[in-house]
Amino acid sequence: MDFDLPPALTDFLAELDAFIEKEIKPLEAKHPQYFDHRREWARTNWEADGTPAQEWEDLLAEMKRLADRAGLFRYALPEELGGRGASNLEMAVVREHLAAKGLGLHNDLQNESSIVANLPFAMIVHEFGTQEQKDDLIEGMITGTRGVAFALTEPDHGSDATWMETRAVRDGDHWVINGRKKWNSGVHSATHDVVFARTSGKDGDARGITAFVVPMDTPGLEVTSYDWTFNMPTDHANVSVDDVRVPHSAILGKEDEGLMIAQHFLHENRIRQAASSLGAAQYCIDRAVERARQRKTFGEPLSRKQAVQWPLVELHTEAEMVRGLVRKAAWTLDRAGDPTEVSEYVSMANYRANRLVCEAADRAIQVFGGEGYSRNQPFEHIYRHHRRYRITEGAEEIQIRKVAGTLFGFMGSRKKNA
Repeated sequence: MDFDLPPALTDFLAELDAFIEKEIKPLEAKHPQYFDHRREWARTNWEADGTPAQEWEDLLAEMKRLADRAGLFRYALPEELGGRGASNLEMAVVREHLAAKGLGLHNDLQNESSIVANLPFAMIVHEFGTQEQKDDLIEGMITGTRGVAFALTEPDHGSDATWMETRAVRDGDHWVINGRKKWNSGVHSATHDVVFARTSGKDGDARGITAFVVPMDTPGLEVTSYDWTFNMPTDHANVSVDDVRVPHSAILGKEDEGLMIAQHFLHENRIRQAASSLGAAQYCIDRAVERARQRKTFGEPLSRKQAVQWPLVELHTEAEMVRGLVRKAAWTLDRAGDPTEVSEYVSMANYRANRLVCEAADRAIQVFGGEGYSRNQPFEHIYRHHRRYRITEGAEEIQIRKVAGTLFGFMGSRKKNA
């Protein structure tokens, strides 16, 4: 068994590092307020419901343009969309690599803007969309002229998406949708919202949910408020859907099979979240070790204190194990015909990596002491961002439940033997 990364991938990582030094670091240096202790304040338009400041989003857009011009941004997309067709395994390695470099314009945490784009929804439209949807949305989603938000969660339903209360009723060659959506991320700058609604079946059925691509200016679709969060700015909206009327052609994929689309989106995102969490955890561990070697107390370095050594050894060991798990999960996802076939591995990688980064950030704060608690250091920002990963894309309890379902034969490949 060979654990070495293929030369093409290591060459790409080197290409990323060179691009960051040449193009991104100078751009970042011109706007220090977004990356030092002022970052949360500078990035947020507090008078506009706490949404991202336009100047901050303009800077992110410039970073993306530079990365796209350099041929890096579309790495995960297929060649026909200008990409290199990177696998989930390759993307996991890249996401870990970028996050392990720490905070910066190259890989921002708040809205996951990166020099290597994470565009699972563009891939979904590419795979499941009609030709009209592809022509209208995909290139714009990549370049930023189109923004597509994801309306799955509801005020009373999150991980239990099959129990959603939003309904769509057929009316001739149109559908009329009614319901409420919560944590409708990205709506503040979206041109379209993908609204999931039950079109048939009963509560709890996986079949019978349909995804509709709804233009944001459609009558009845309204952003009612934004929820301020642990990590600001926010782009997490509450949206009302009142008698929203869309043509049958607005359906993304097949009628009643929208949950499959959601699963494709969630599985890829869960792996990439896990890889980012792993990279950020390793960054926190490495910085804490560096601090312990440099900081002297009572006449000797902190690194000689067993109380400092052992927690970091535990975290470092956990990071090595999680790295193997994340890469195996991505590898299996690349080979699966149906992503639900490998939910067990994806869920294990997701919940363990997301828990790890929170523990690593907390330990780094402790090792740095009062300085770690301050916003002079990035650890509080890393913790605040990654803490949400233990809830979003399926809470860690849901991930553990999925693993248990396979382990005990209630679902997945072992069900027939239960």
